[in-house]
Amino acid sequence: MAIYTKTGDKGTTSLFTGERVKKYNTRVETYGTFDECNAQISVAEKYCLREENRELLRWVQNRMFILDGEIASSDPDKFYGKSDRIEEPDVKKMEDVIDKYIAKLPELHEFILPGSSLAGAHLHLARTVCRRAERLLTKISEDITFRPQVLQYANRLSDFLYILARDEDEADRQTKICDEVVRRYQQAVSKH
Repeated sequence: MAIYTKTGDKGTTSLFTGERVKKYNTRVETYGTFDECNAQISVAEKYCLREENRELLRWVQNRMFILDGEIASSDPDKFYGKSDRIEEPDVKKMEDVIDKYIAKLPELHEFILPGSSLAGAHLHLARTVCRRAERLLTKISEDITFRPQVLQYANRLSDFLYILARDEDEADRQTKICDEVVRRYQQAVSKH
């Protein structure tokens, strides 16, 4: 089966509901930017040191397909009949993770450079793509009505990615400290 359909050769694409629009349509730009964010999250997940973070990112990626579907639907009723939707528990889960991680991470008193670890750097990149997607979503929501949970989810997602980036940077820092302690110990033992 070919992956190309040739239906976009004239510069149009289909929304979830089948309506053809220009590929530069703001709705397409918005869900395409969330798709870009999702791809970046996939890269970040591969570098995460903590299994819990990898699991959380895989959960987010699956929910983002639903977010994209809802944004790509000109008739929400048709979408809701075929898919789950982003709901309050999705937003709450991200808030709970954010609160849990803030409580365990060292307190910050200044701005930080984005990502001292590979995972952290990729998560910060995903966060910035998410913010761009959220700006696009906010812009089109002036003309298109979206459920409040969609806007809340998009807003929490960047905070969620930020806190996971901080956690991965902290995990990397702790790993480096442990490695250095072991190296010094082995060096001291080898002298005796």
